[in-house]
Amino acid sequence: MSNMDTQMGVRRFGQVNWLGLWTLTVREVMRFLNVWSQTVMAPLINAGLLLLIFTIAIGPGRGAVMGVPFTTFIAPGLMTMTVIQNAFANTSSSITSAKVNGHIVDTLMPPLSPIELTIGYVAGAVLRGLLVAIVIAIGVWVFLGIVPHNVFIVLLFSILGGAFMGALGLMAGIYAQKFDQLAAVSNFVVTPLAFLSGTFYSIEALPPLMQTLSHINPMFYMIDGVRYGMIGVSDSSPWLGLVVCLLACAAVLTIVWQMLKRGYRLKS
Repeated sequence: MSNMDTQMGVRRFGQVNWLGLWTLTVREVMRFLNVWSQTVMAPLINAGLLLLIFTIAIGPGRGAVMGVPFTTFIAPGLMTMTVIQNAFANTSSSITSAKVNGHIVDTLMPPLSPIELTIGYVAGAVLRGLLVAIVIAIGVWVFLGIVPHNVFIVLLFSILGGAFMGALGLMAGIYAQKFDQLAAVSNFVVTPLAFLSGTFYSIEALPPLMQTLSHINPMFYMIDGVRYGMIGVSDSSPWLGLVVCLLACAAVLTIVWQMLKRGYRLKS
């Protein structure tokens, strides 16, 4: 422990600033808890409305999908889509608002390494995603009677989805110089990938080309994994999905770490 760390009251164990990492994570959690009506209740209402609309408009005449009712099939997809969108929003809005409002120095000045910054921000995104997932899962259980087929699988893919999208949101927030650029990333990248990932349909119904494109979309495996954990059916092997999600998370986390390490669009 250096003298400067001692004077600043930073507790380090094994070269990790645990106190700083914990503080950053708590700050990110408090950010979304302070506006829980927007960050927790709003996603629940949006997911409920989408489920209601699809049930009324399509459900009665759609029939079974992969052996389960259409409403049961899309519920896990809606839950996962809401989780990943919230994880993306948490990190992207946090870093972009810090840059736009001019207090990014509060993030760069503390004795936190790039990997600690990455973990702290992504941990906040994962926790927001898990909270949203739990709230929606309770709603699905109450109104649709869906009991998770495998809770561990649901949690695992929700965490991986939150980590992937949290890192992607951090990447977008670092790149964006203003909220318009962030909105463009969300509208033209995140939303299409989420909607074209089997949320509302089985990819078995798609033409061969679209099936191939779906299989290179990491969000497909996240949604498919949660669907398997919730209702026991999936378009692909959960083990394959786990490998793809782990590789996708490792890739985006490495990119974000390098961006923070170089101070890309943060120190200029």
